[in-house]
Amino acid sequence: MTRSIDYGNLMHRAMRSLIQEVLSDVAENGLPGAHHFFITFDTRADGVEMADWLHSRYPEEMTVVIQHWFDNLNVDDDGFGVTLNFGNNPEPLYIPYDAIQTFVDPSVEFGLRFETQDSEEEEAPEEDGDDDPPPAGDRPEAEVVSLDKFRKS
Repeated sequence: MTRSIDYGNLMHRAMRSLIQEVLSDVAENGLPGAHHFFITFDTRADGVEMADWLHSRYPEEMTVVIQHWFDNLNVDDDGFGVTLNFGNNPEPLYIPYDAIQTFVDPSVEFGLRFETQDSEEEEAPEEDGDDDPPPAGDRPEAEVVSLDKFRKS
């Protein structure tokens, strides 16, 4: 049996930990400056809590915005609860980190996207049984991209 490092799982845990830390800070200190979040989540995921009428309206996924009006932001190790305003109807939600599909803060052009195992398997190229690498002349040349190219000045 060969052992390998599961980088995908490690990365997902690190990204969820980042979201937990950011939301914990916002719960304690409020949103700084122009920061705000768009959070898309799977409404069918285990542990999601939301009003029946919201679930009927968003049976698969929903994007919430934490910006001007939110209340009762409570963050724990598994997810976060928040009360948001839907057409002058304050509604409590509980969103487990495992349900989050995207987390974006457009004020600083930051975003995380979580791929599910199902979508990774669907997008993976099919194996053709040929384990030999292509000849050197047939391999595309790698391009090294500097992260400085993407930094704001």
